[in-house]
Order: sequence, then structure tokens, then C-alpha cells
Amino acid sequence: MDLESLRREYLHGGLNREDLALDPFDQFGKWMQQAIDLKIADPTAMTVATVAENGQPSQRIVLLKHFDEDGFVFYTNYGSRKAQDLEHNAKISLHFPWHTIDRQVKVCGEATKISTAESLKYFISRPKDSQLAAIASAQSTVLTSRTVLLNQFEAMKQKFQAGEIPFPDFWGGYRVKAREIEFWQGGAKRLHDRFRYLQGADGEWTIDRLAP
Repeated sequence: MDLESLRREYLHGGLNREDLALDPFDQFGKWMQQAIDLKIADPTAMTVATVAENGQPSQRIVLLKHFDEDGFVFYTNYGSRKAQDLEHNAKISLHFPWHTIDRQVKVCGEATKISTAESLKYFISRPKDSQLAAIASAQSTVLTSRTVLLNQFEAMKQKFQAGEIPFPDFWGGYRVKAREIEFWQGGAKRLHDRFRYLQGADGEWTIDRLAP
């Protein structure tokens, strides 16, 4: 398998400083809307990186469900590995890999749990099967087989078939308060364009071009 020879040029266009919004959330919204309009598969999919108590980093892909100037919101089981990591170290990084348009966005900041009311509002908006799956799956725990998981799901389905599905107290959202947001646009000859928004102690954002 010759991996060293696998390469391509990035020719979707550059990124100039004068084209950037002053506010990183405005810039992110612009890029997200463009990704949606271009019908990129799973435009809200993002890699979430956390660090365990023993210093071991871990990554997984989740879906962004909301963003504004207060942060980026995603949902998970509070017993999951990512949640356990965040209990010990709230620092987190998000990464949006929009490969088909040669773009990436990286977010660094800290995660905090959102309110129960916010989590409940989103939970009841989910399809019923998604609600059941959240209850049936003890995320990140060891399973002896897929059959066990399916049986747990069917048991929950039967249990709540006649009524509303209760909101699980072990499930909810996190809001990532961004301190650094980087926008990456692929460039020819590996001369990519990278711009970093960095928030100062006064809450203001500065923008720097970074070497690729």
C-alpha cells in the first residue's frame, strides 16, 4: 500500500484577510451555510477531542446542534468517555472537516453542561427512536454483542410504547465556549490559508494569519 504517493492539489480558491468577518461566529455561520447549500454530507459533523485524567487524548465524531456567540452545543450521555474526560478537564477542541471544499475549522475552548431545560427541549424534539436509543445505550460501556444492545432497545420500545418517553437524567448537552477559532482554506502547492481568531482577556478578538 503506497500511501506516500497519494496526494492532490487544493484548488477551490484562497482566503484573504479582507474577506473575513470581524466576528468569528459570523464567519463560521457563513461557512456553515455555504457547506449546507453545497449539500456536503453531514456538514454539522465535528470531531470532538478531549483529554482523560491520565493525559490520554481521545477523539470521536458528534453533530453540532446549535451555535451562537455563547458557544457550540452538542449532546451526549453524561456517563460516556467524553463526559468523564470533561469532568476532569473541561478543555476541548472541535474540528469541522469539510474536505470536498478544502476547508477546515478548528475550535478550542472549554465545555460546560447546559441547563436541564435546554437539554429537555432538544430531547423532546428528537425522533422517538432516537429518544429510545439514548435511554437504551449506556454509552462507552462494554457490550458482549450487538444483540444485547438491540434487546435493550426493544425492551425500552415496549416499555414506553403507550406513552411519552421520560427524559433521562444521565443525558444532556455541553456548550463549548470558544477562545480560539481557526479557519483553514486549502491552497495550491500546499500554501494553504490559515486565519486564527484569538480572544483576549478583554473579550475582544484578534485575527492573525498563520503559516501553513
